[in-house]
Amino acid sequence: MGDNIASVADLTLSGKNPTALKVDALVVGTCKTSDGPAIVADQLPASLVRQIETLAPQLGVTGARDEVRKLPAGDGVKASVLVLSGLGEREADGTFAAETLRRAAGAAVREVAGTTSVAIALPTATEDDLTAVVEGALLGAYAHTAYRTGDAAAKKAPVASIEVLTPFVRSARAKAAVERAHVVAAAVHGARDLVNTPPNHLFPAAFAEAAKTAVKDLGAKGVKVTVLDERQLAAGGYGGIVGVGQGSARPPRLVKLAYSPAKASARVALVGKGITFDTGGISLKPPAGMHAMTSDMSGAAAVLHTVVAAARLGLPVAVTGYLCLAENMPGGNAQRPGDVVTIRGGKTVEITNTDAEGRLVMADGLVSAVEDGHDVVLDIATLTGAQVVALGNRVSGVMGDDDVRDAVKAAADAAGESFWPMPMPEELKAGLKSNVADMVNSASDRAGGMLFAATFLKEFVGQTPWGHLDIAGPAFNEKTAFGYTPVGGTGVGVRTLLAYLEDGAR
Repeated sequence: MGDNIASVADLTLSGKNPTALKVDALVVGTCKTSDGPAIVADQLPASLVRQIETLAPQLGVTGARDEVRKLPAGDGVKASVLVLSGLGEREADGTFAAETLRRAAGAAVREVAGTTSVAIALPTATEDDLTAVVEGALLGAYAHTAYRTGDAAAKKAPVASIEVLTPFVRSARAKAAVERAHVVAAAVHGARDLVNTPPNHLFPAAFAEAAKTAVKDLGAKGVKVTVLDERQLAAGGYGGIVGVGQGSARPPRLVKLAYSPAKASARVALVGKGITFDTGGISLKPPAGMHAMTSDMSGAAAVLHTVVAAARLGLPVAVTGYLCLAENMPGGNAQRPGDVVTIRGGKTVEITNTDAEGRLVMADGLVSAVEDGHDVVLDIATLTGAQVVALGNRVSGVMGDDDVRDAVKAAADAAGESFWPMPMPEELKAGLKSNVADMVNSASDRAGGMLFAATFLKEFVGQTPWGHLDIAGPAFNEKTAFGYTPVGGTGVGVRTLLAYLEDGAR
């Protein structure tokens, strides 16, 4: 699929009997019932099904969602290992929700990393079910091994070949779903790879080069790249990006990626926060957990690979991505609390907290996007710790104009990502007041920090319809893997943004 696409497993559809497949692992479903766990696999030998269900308590099988158990395949199955992937309880109509199937497929494939081939026999009663299984399997087949050596890399390597068993082998819609899923998985994996790249390897100039590489073969698709370096940023009045980046020996960048298909049905701007490492600057963060700030460029990573996916899918929507890239360091030239910076367009901001830096680079990106003229502007950022306090590590916040916010929420629901709409109370605007500038970058009152940050950003979008996605918690998984979500960079936001663009193209 091209040298510039992140590695994705080879996935095919098959109508074969699962018991006849000579693969490393065969995945079947388990579910919870009033009588205990049940096997969800019509084509397995009845004797094997009875044996597993009888032994389920001793095997620790409950059928719960995200539960994965591996055991020898046994007689009548040519696969080496049988993988039981939990689906939880059936819906009221006897089916399983799309996200349940997506997670079951992803969890199973993730758990058999280090093997070569896997067949998946999860229930696909409809083409929508099949789409979910395919997406989950490809999303789960991921590992970041670039910095591992020897056997460690091989043991972590994702499954290379996946066969999904389904009655829809000859369906044109199913084949299209597989093609789309490969593009989407490549985009998510590409974003994950960037987030997982150490900050000494991924600094603003390196990120800009990575963006060029990612779209190198998309010129024929109408993708153009523009990179502004530190001199051009200063000359252009991008005071937010310049100010945040001036404390680092590695200067900032603004990357603009424009996908412009003929006869586009709409023009959408995507603005991504790209702080390649965030120490907090002079307002230094506590050392504990600072290592996770390598993920503070997750928004820019999501924007880059959403543009790439939109171009590869040939969506009839013009999409321009703005990657606002800087490294926030406490160097001798770093901006200070009390400094005043001028954002592109002329608004001045008093710096009251150098750790509220993301909104400064985003302000420049938002102004640039509005200047270029778009029907709607979406921004995505690991913006506030308050998002994590409010919504936790698995649910992102979405704010903005009501219709845009609701459309993003609908896109997230369709894609299988968890977003929750949050308000922007009018009274928060009072907290923007500064005694020396047009506004401050951080309120003195910590309450509602996620909402205040959105209120700050809204000052830079004028009348353009706008939505803001705060992904601070879900962008980086510091705990255990779950479903198709690995430890480390998650690639959150890519599927939601792409679903939003696809919906706008209809």
